[in-house]
Amino acid sequence: MRILVTGGAGFLGSHLCDKLLAQGHEVVCLDNLFTGSKANVAHLMGNPNFEFVRHDIIDPFKYEVDQIYNLACPASPPHYQYNPIKTTKTSVMGAINCLGLAKRIKARVFQASTSEVYGDPTVHPQPESYWGNVNPIGRRSCYDEGKRCAETLFFDYHRENKVDIRIVRIFNTYGPRMHPNDGRVVSNFIVQALKGENITIYGDGTQTRSFCYVDDLIEGFLRLMNQTQTVGPINLGNPGEFTMLELAEQVLKLTKSKSKLTHKPLPADDPKQRRPDITLAKKYLGWEPTIPLAEGLKKTIAYFKTKI
Repeated sequence: MRILVTGGAGFLGSHLCDKLLAQGHEVVCLDNLFTGSKANVAHLMGNPNFEFVRHDIIDPFKYEVDQIYNLACPASPPHYQYNPIKTTKTSVMGAINCLGLAKRIKARVFQASTSEVYGDPTVHPQPESYWGNVNPIGRRSCYDEGKRCAETLFFDYHRENKVDIRIVRIFNTYGPRMHPNDGRVVSNFIVQALKGENITIYGDGTQTRSFCYVDDLIEGFLRLMNQTQTVGPINLGNPGEFTMLELAEQVLKLTKSKSKLTHKPLPADDPKQRRPDITLAKKYLGWEPTIPLAEGLKKTIAYFKTKI
């Protein structure tokens, strides 16, 4: 197939491009390089089945493709809060442009949504049926509500225009090619530990996250896209739950760092708990994560050692 990946030079997008090319597909990678990087896809530039196009999905685009994966949007708080209006536009107008193209060319279209649609959840773990607890006017709202609106658009195009959609809700994912300064907890801890700096814990460190290694997540993407039982939304993430203190201890142990822990105030609207209910992923996709945290951290640390 010929497949369009928006945000294809980003952390997740570049891994998806790798996998699709390995399966023999042609890939058009669309990215404006705001948080993506040509370095993430440099190894693909000589592949005749790979095409890189620098483009912002806020502006319309036309390609003849069989499938569209929409991964374009900054996904870490420092990046999406840098220009919050642009973040909302990317989610909303980007979704409209992807859906409009899918409608015209009758392509299947995939939306990379997020666990942030659940906000600071009052239900734990979070099933897809939970509607969320989101502040619509906070600092994180540009991302949270932008992604929620994109899901709305996907379902309305599906119901009104019979567009063939798939929606995934991504929980915390980590691995090689994460941006070193993206402000996410795994990259923060690893970079600080490798540099011998204090490791920053926000709040008391008892808030939890679930960490899915990138290879597991991409496998889930492909399974969701290429089945016909459900359009989603489907949670993809690792149901193993760790506190920030537990993650910091693992990173210190694996990097053999002498860094100390330092505490700062918890940011506004930061969720206290985050863990996916992956019952539907198991049922429809036969999917669950296979890579334990320690193994994934080793691979991620090895990557960051080459960057620092």
